[in-house]
Amino acid sequence: MTPNTDPTQKKTTGNNQNCTNVSIFAVFCLSHVTLTLATLSLKMGQTKQEQSPMCVHKRINQIGRAMLMVTAGLIAAGLIASSLAAGAHAQTYSISQNGKSVGDASLRVSSTAQGFRVSSSAKIAMTDLNYSFNATQTLDGSFHLVAVNLSGLVNGTAATVTAEQRNQTLQIKMSGNGKGSETPLAVHPNSILWPDFDPGALQVLLNLGAASNNRDLWAVIPKQTGSVLPLKITTNADEHGALDGKPITVHHLTVSFDGGGVEIFSNPENELVQAEWTDEGFALVRQGFKLLPPARPHTAPPAPQPKPPTGPSQN
Repeated sequence: MTPNTDPTQKKTTGNNQNCTNVSIFAVFCLSHVTLTLATLSLKMGQTKQEQSPMCVHKRINQIGRAMLMVTAGLIAAGLIASSLAAGAHAQTYSISQNGKSVGDASLRVSSTAQGFRVSSSAKIAMTDLNYSFNATQTLDGSFHLVAVNLSGLVNGTAATVTAEQRNQTLQIKMSGNGKGSETPLAVHPNSILWPDFDPGALQVLLNLGAASNNRDLWAVIPKQTGSVLPLKITTNADEHGALDGKPITVHHLTVSFDGGGVEIFSNPENELVQAEWTDEGFALVRQGFKLLPPARPHTAPPAPQPKPPTGPSQN
């Protein structure tokens, strides 16, 4: 599959690296200042210790503990800031059916002042299905759905979907084939917009699932007038794979709901690497990833079978 050569991606990556370096440098500077203050406090305490040893010694311990706690907090905050600064990234995926390439997809997750923005797209070209879409999800800092804007084509017919949380409901508007609808849907905190073959929806599910122990997740289905369905998630045994030639552990979830289901695979960083719609034979695979078959368990060789008894020789 052709790698993503978008020059804006390289520029973004460079900016993110600079932000990460600045964040880490700031953390170490702040940590150095904090430790310096702790040292000065200890020296001041030692000067006063001759006058009141027990009282000053207790005060020194309190100051030292407080300074260490502040330092630890600064380091943790810096690591979080560094992670968010490097959060904007893009991935490309291939889409196949029964092993034959039929399309591709892309995913970009970036941090914003209010939370996150998830941009995704997919395109499938088949004899009986021409399907494409571009979607942007606006999420809060916990990956909860705030707003959605989606436009697409299904066999030549244009369709649009917009959704926004308003007055404790998710107001979803859909138009296509000359018709339109607006439906208020019940808001669930862990709701996920669920277009077909959307890597963005699958990645949001992974993030929400990690925070909620894979419980109480709901799919917003953008079909007809819109509907909300509960998702059942089953955690399977880890598998093995290779990403960019390096072996990795692969987490495996089975997601099922009324009318469908999907197998989702992620790397140790909880990033989507593969999805399979087994009933239809479709698969979505991240560029550079390969799911490896599990190692066969060692089995002992079969025991030799006893020879049948030999009858008496005939003379």
